[in-house]
Amino acid sequence: MNRHELAQMFDHTLLKPEATPANVEALINHGVELGVYAICISPSLLPVDARGLKVATVCGFPSGAQTALTKATEAAEAAENGADEIDMVINLGLVKAGAWQEVQADIRSVREAAPDVVLKVIIESAALTPEEIVLACQASQAAGANFVKTSTGFHPDGGATLHAVRLMKDTVGDELQVKASGGIRTLDACLAMIEAGATRLGLSGTAAILAELR
Repeated sequence: MNRHELAQMFDHTLLKPEATPANVEALINHGVELGVYAICISPSLLPVDARGLKVATVCGFPSGAQTALTKATEAAEAAENGADEIDMVINLGLVKAGAWQEVQADIRSVREAAPDVVLKVIIESAALTPEEIVLACQASQAAGANFVKTSTGFHPDGGATLHAVRLMKDTVGDELQVKASGGIRTLDACLAMIEAGATRLGLSGTAAILAELR
């Protein structure tokens, strides 16, 4: 894998709550320079001129505890403001309660509100048991998601792990893609996640990782 191919798997991410429009402009400039696939920013910072990069944003972030209607409204507004992709957070309380029909309905509400965007469902894998990871992936698939994603990067239980990525990939097969995000800070970690089945990576330290690949 060469530098360009790897960069095209990256969502160059800025989700700090204190991020400003100037910070986003710098992110876009940096992303163009690095050749990444997409930028990922908070919905309040849309719309932007991403200069040819895909624009991803988040929904129900970071807790996932919003109502389905709130998430749907947020997703629809983001799509209207130019988002190409939406990374939504699953309702962890419903997951832990085993309310899988409600989990599926929550995801479907976002899918239906923004039918033309790429939908990634953040399952917060570090907070789930292996069985819950499998069931969360299956619910995401049934509700029409395009990706399952490991983590917000904000949960105290941690971010992406190789075990979670492998389990997610084994569950969804070729029907959905897998995005690994949260705590990925080295080239070796990126390559291991890709080997485990990830096809997209969410990163903030993009430049430093690409600098390792000569």
